[in-house]
Amino acid sequence: MSTCSVSKGCFVFKPKSKKRKISSVADYFCEGNNDSEDSELRFNTSQSLWKRITSETEQLQEDLNKKLFDNLIRFLRKSHSDFKEKKTEWSCRMKANEIPAAALILGVNVTDHDLTFKSLSEVLQEDVTPFVVSLRSKECPGIKHLLQKLMAQLMGCHVDADSPEEEEYSKASTNRMCCSVSSLTDWYRNITKKKDASTLCKTQEILSKHWEPPPVVVIFKDMESFTTKVLQDFIIIISRCIHEFPLVFIFGIATSPMIIHKLLPHSVSSLLCIELFQSLSCKDHLSTVIDKLLLTSQFPFKLSEKVLQVLINIFLYHDFSVQNFIKGFQLSLLEHFYSQPLSVLCCDLQESRKRVKFLSHCQCENIRRLPSFRSFVENQESNTQRVLLTDDASLKEEAQALLQNLHTYHENYFPILRCLHAFTSSLPNYPLGKQIRELHCACLERKVWETEDYESAFQLVRMLAKDELIAILKKCVEIITSSSTKCLGSCIEKLEEYLDQFKNLEATDDQGETASSLKEIQKKTDLYRLQKTLLEMKESRRLKKLTKFEMLRFEVVDFIDSLVRSYLAPPETQTLYEVMYFSMAGTLREHLNAAPRVAIHTALNSPYFYLKNEALESDTGCISNTAPDICIAYKLHLECGRLINLVDWLEAFSTVVTAANQNFSEKDEMEEIIHARFIRAVSELEFLGFIKPTKQKTDHVARLTWGSC
Repeated sequence: MSTCSVSKGCFVFKPKSKKRKISSVADYFCEGNNDSEDSELRFNTSQSLWKRITSETEQLQEDLNKKLFDNLIRFLRKSHSDFKEKKTEWSCRMKANEIPAAALILGVNVTDHDLTFKSLSEVLQEDVTPFVVSLRSKECPGIKHLLQKLMAQLMGCHVDADSPEEEEYSKASTNRMCCSVSSLTDWYRNITKKKDASTLCKTQEILSKHWEPPPVVVIFKDMESFTTKVLQDFIIIISRCIHEFPLVFIFGIATSPMIIHKLLPHSVSSLLCIELFQSLSCKDHLSTVIDKLLLTSQFPFKLSEKVLQVLINIFLYHDFSVQNFIKGFQLSLLEHFYSQPLSVLCCDLQESRKRVKFLSHCQCENIRRLPSFRSFVENQESNTQRVLLTDDASLKEEAQALLQNLHTYHENYFPILRCLHAFTSSLPNYPLGKQIRELHCACLERKVWETEDYESAFQLVRMLAKDELIAILKKCVEIITSSSTKCLGSCIEKLEEYLDQFKNLEATDDQGETASSLKEIQKKTDLYRLQKTLLEMKESRRLKKLTKFEMLRFEVVDFIDSLVRSYLAPPETQTLYEVMYFSMAGTLREHLNAAPRVAIHTALNSPYFYLKNEALESDTGCISNTAPDICIAYKLHLECGRLINLVDWLEAFSTVVTAANQNFSEKDEMEEIIHARFIRAVSELEFLGFIKPTKQKTDHVARLTWGSC
């Protein structure tokens, strides 16, 4: 290549792009997996299933935010109408420098705030105004940078913060504008002015579907992190020109609305007209997500009790982030389809029955190796066992029936679970948990009716009042009716029959006998007769017969107990449950709940675990001379006490290293190289936090860890 140029220069010639042969995504999906059969189909199934789940979560997020966004738009509309009144009748204005501000309390789940603000910006830009600005504290260390970001997002042009303030708006054609409030007001006045010029046709078309005039909404995503001086200066500056264009602040707050008064003095906060808005609690949001994703038969993929508990514990004890919970759910889904060959059957019932017909002999053997299928075969007759273990066609027919049973199990499980939660969620001390996810975990773990909490809960249920019992029964009828399951049709009829009996039941008046006894007590009598009468009343209460209501109440409770025993068995009792349930809680915990200290210790103590070099494979406790220098130094430092003598440490290090390296031509050269390698290894250990210099002895370092990890 050559170039002809009068002047000297540097020319860069990019190489021609060579198309590399890229493997399919399914190949990456099955990479490292011994059983890669149907990998592409498994990957496609997981992707289509996740698309459905994503669509459901997005719709759920939109529904949950709808009420909050409607209230915010109502607040904006009110502020906008006040501005128009001040524009038309300025003589009877309220406060010319008062800025409407919405304090949006979002909670401590900071990682979810971005999604909320993104949805809020989209809603405002679609229905209210095209002028929506989102600011972060890290982008606005000073007032100059804040104005620069504000004007850049509003105008969509490069803003020079150091340009002279006298620059007119007409010079903005060169995509440069001064960073000042005066230029901002000039820009807003020109952009909203109705002109017939062709250059503003597109702008007027955009503004025509929004409010007139459109307000400017400034969102402070993390108000707590903004510098106090920056907020104060910006509010004071904007308050002086608020009469020229409608401006609204939205403060994103994670802690408490009192932070506004902590950051801003009264002289500044008095310039704001603040109204509070509370978003949905993150715990309520999680309950709704679990209800829509896990407690439904709509999606075939399920989580075991231990996996679900890992995700819930990370949520409750780490970040309160619903989005991280959903990402953990996605990771579980991918891990299940990656590690389980039979996950190809984890799809809708009709599709799974079709796929069973085309299973290979290897996949049939995978079915026979499932623990649940082994238990199923052991309970069959000998002839049936022989056929299922040898004939693939018979196995496929039986697998179709078992998948149908598993689908029916899920259709019946979730309605009965909700009914049981309706009975136990309002009991004192919540024996089976207040949230339905707690009850779900209890049912997944074991047979819930065999627990002490279940017994104590049903003892309290047997004491429910008539009004409470009728309300719960009506709720159960609604739950089962909305589930549209055919198997529970008889349950609906039975519950409606109980409701009719309660309605027709005449309240028995048990107070007559008590009243007559009280009359006898009130008669003139001595202490002996009074004591005798009270003992007789107590005995009669103990031996009295149950009323009709109490008998009917016991009958209802026994019926609910029979439903629980019939339909709330743990999934391990269902054959082929491994196809749909992900139970590798340890794998999920390793990915999501990292333990860096353990990982570093494993890497330094057993480098073969990560490097997979056979030369590093040695007996436990031995120090291999082929290991990296930092691993050798680390193992040697484990044999020392609190203070480590650097000279002794160097001699031990040199002894281990020279056992493999005998090719040095000169002894001095060997010592210099080993000394340099030792210094680097010690520096790396100090950087990782295992040792530190000490002033007690100049030739020693202090050990910061103790034990083997």
